[in-house]
Amino acid sequence: MRQAAIHSQVLDLYRALLETWGPQEWWPARSRFEVIVGAFLTQNTAWTNVEKALNQLRQARALTVAGIRNTPLTALEQLVRSAGYFRQKAQRLKNFVAYLDERHRGSLDRMFATPTPELRQEVLALNGVGPETADAILLYAGGHPVFVVDSYTRRLFDRHGILALTAKYEEIRELVETAFVAAQRANTLPKLPEDSPQPRWRVSVTGPSSDLAQAYNEFHALIVTAGKRHCLKAEAKCEACPLEPFLNLRSTS
Repeated sequence: MRQAAIHSQVLDLYRALLETWGPQEWWPARSRFEVIVGAFLTQNTAWTNVEKALNQLRQARALTVAGIRNTPLTALEQLVRSAGYFRQKAQRLKNFVAYLDERHRGSLDRMFATPTPELRQEVLALNGVGPETADAILLYAGGHPVFVVDSYTRRLFDRHGILALTAKYEEIRELVETAFVAAQRANTLPKLPEDSPQPRWRVSVTGPSSDLAQAYNEFHALIVTAGKRHCLKAEAKCEACPLEPFLNLRSTS
């Protein structure tokens, strides 16, 4: 009963955020490779710094698989310098392209055609890639049905009594995915508007898995919006937050 109640609570939060703010049109990018590069560059830095680096790469015509492959490492380091830890990040981009060349003949289509569990393990095996980066690549660039857990998710779930702030990444991911899969099977998963924007590169997985991927996409993006507007690290500004009523229900239960 406890697990079923938590699953219901997770879905209620998603439904409330979606009904209030609608689809978030994430991840902001022009191509799936740009999503991948952004996932590497956003580690330990603000997105504004990532945007500067992406613009530098774009201007140098290096924001492609071939561009990263052919740009000398020292030059690549300077192009991504604004993102911080630029030497590490430049090397990780090189490592990713080397992996893509070796395992998938340099083809993102071939890479994203790999079954989700197998592909996730491949990406996680790359140096410097943790679960959040791996899942962001799979979900946002490849349309694979995996939920991305970040600090906003941890904070929101902790404050709503779902899981402690110290809960492990896989525990949080499994909780959300189990809740959403069960809701999909019961036909109670909140529906996205039929005209929801869907970048062409995200449609690499079809059928029920694609529906789940879109739902995970929107839930994570909506949580980030809630975290930036209301569920701040220093304090919770609950007034006018779509999730405030759920705190009131919790306090009276």
